Amino acid sequence: MCGIVGYIGKRNATPIIIEGIKRLEYRGYDSSGIAILNDEKELKIFKESGKIIELERALPSPEQTFGNVGIAHTRWATHGEPNTINAHPHTGCKGKIAVVHNGIIENHMNLRNKLESEGHKFKSDTDSEVLAHLIEHFLKIENNLKIAVQDALKLVEGTFGIAVISQENPDSIIAARKGSPLILGIGEDEFFVTSDVTAIIIHTKKVIYLEDDEIVTINHESYQITNLQNEDIEADISIVDWDVSSIDKGEYKHFMLKEIFEQPTSIYNAFRGRLYGRLSTVKLGGLNMTGEELRRVKRLQIIACGTSWHAALIGKHIIENLARIPVEVEYASEYRYRNPIIPEDTIVFAISQSGETADTLAGLREAQAKGARVLGITNTIGSTIARESDGGTYIHAGVEIGVASTKAFTSQVTILTLLAVLLGRMKDLQPTFGKSFIRELELIPKKIEVILQKSNEIRKIAKTIKNFPNALYLGRGVNYPVALEGALKLKEISYIHAEGYPAAEMKHGPIALIDENMPVIAIAPDDEIYEKIISNLEEVKARNGRIISIATEGDERIKQISESVIYVPKTIRTLQPLLTVIPLQLLAYHVADLRGLDVDQPRNLAKSVTVE
Repeated sequence: MCGIVGYIGKRNATPIIIEGIKRLEYRGYDSSGIAILNDEKELKIFKESGKIIELERALPSPEQTFGNVGIAHTRWATHGEPNTINAHPHTGCKGKIAVVHNGIIENHMNLRNKLESEGHKFKSDTDSEVLAHLIEHFLKIENNLKIAVQDALKLVEGTFGIAVISQENPDSIIAARKGSPLILGIGEDEFFVTSDVTAIIIHTKKVIYLEDDEIVTINHESYQITNLQNEDIEADISIVDWDVSSIDKGEYKHFMLKEIFEQPTSIYNAFRGRLYGRLSTVKLGGLNMTGEELRRVKRLQIIACGTSWHAALIGKHIIENLARIPVEVEYASEYRYRNPIIPEDTIVFAISQSGETADTLAGLREAQAKGARVLGITNTIGSTIARESDGGTYIHAGVEIGVASTKAFTSQVTILTLLAVLLGRMKDLQPTFGKSFIRELELIPKKIEVILQKSNEIRKIAKTIKNFPNALYLGRGVNYPVALEGALKLKEISYIHAEGYPAAEMKHGPIALIDENMPVIAIAPDDEIYEKIISNLEEVKARNGRIISIATEGDERIKQISESVIYVPKTIRTLQPLLTVIPLQLLAYHVADLRGLDVDQPRNLAKSVTVE
């Protein structure tokens, strides 16, 4: 959610860290700030509410902001309003320490009360300011910034990714993490610290992903990683395998539109090298499970949030259909608090695009604490979920900048589809079906390209509904979660209230909402339950509802009850979501764009939700 960037080296830190937090704008934020140690070793702090451009306008001349050490932050408000006072960096009473913080300090009120009783004066409403005063308190005792940070963090309950600089220790940055991602970037005679490698990829591809309760001391020549007990840690250096061109919009107006159009490639990358045609199955070596172990699996539990939860619901349909294994799908945010029952021979999958989703990570740890094997499905190499899982698989969707997930969703569905084939072939799925299924999956990218060519047509349809305050999305079977995802996309970026429903459930309540002012977006492909959903849509038509249908190419009948029809190529039922969701993504995008909204950075949302 919030973003951290820090720099220490020979260059001017200000433009580097400003550029860095700009690259983190997609994560979501409502204020920003920087702290610089200038040539006179004085600590200078600048912060503003609103967009980073407001911070840039508030900065004095380059001469006044020149320094070789600096930290910057973008804040997504939790404790306290999104204003300049609550923006980071925060300082102690003397103004000689600057702290930026991601996460939540759960015991901040107790710490604040104790510090205030000792004479500390607080300026903001945030939980984060406690860290600055606490470090200041211990610095008086230890006169060593690293030890002061260590001692302060030992008293903290909650999550943190922090970076600290001090006027009294002007040649170093101290950074630490627990439950909130933090990365050390290693350059040529310079170092970086960041919560997201996107911020520093233009400068270096050599990174170290800090683990929980690790603290790094960075100076101009070197770095040292220890734990909170001051024991040395030897950490592996990773090489980031993508470059800055991945975070360039290119010819597209928005990142979201670019990412929608990248889906033929991202889906191909999800299954590339994993299809095993000779045996009509797939290979997922990262699961770290033998064939015999997979055959013993009797049940799956999938934990996820938001769009990933919708992908999991689709996965449930496909896995149960092909592998005949029961699948439970749980909101990760609820999973750990209900004392979940995990029967023997159950595998738990944790799905997260970022690999840092706090609720999903907490669910993963709860399942492991109960003795379960947990496998991760994520897009981010080196992420916490990737590191803490017992195995898993990457979706290989590439960098996703738009807050409203598109290509990561379809890549997650693709991976779950591969899992269904793998488990199915180990059970009783026939090789002839496996071969035909794989062949059809290989055709999906080309079929998506056909749908993407309808973007301008979908934009015209978007014009007909962009001013309505509500919308209803209907689907059945494997397309019911697609309806949920379509409604979520419209809500996220256009701020139009939308709900997804199983089409047959409409008459059990939502039908009361149907009139000429209620757009109804129906997913109605030509399959085994086509007649059923047509009957549901007739009920909508009889009440003057405005129907936009997603239908199979060649279906003329649906035109009789629809105001508009968006056609998708025919495919087998279990693969339909990979096609039917594309028009819904484009529809949401065009509605939001026509309404003049910030598609890539919708209000109040964050790309990586790292707080509970």
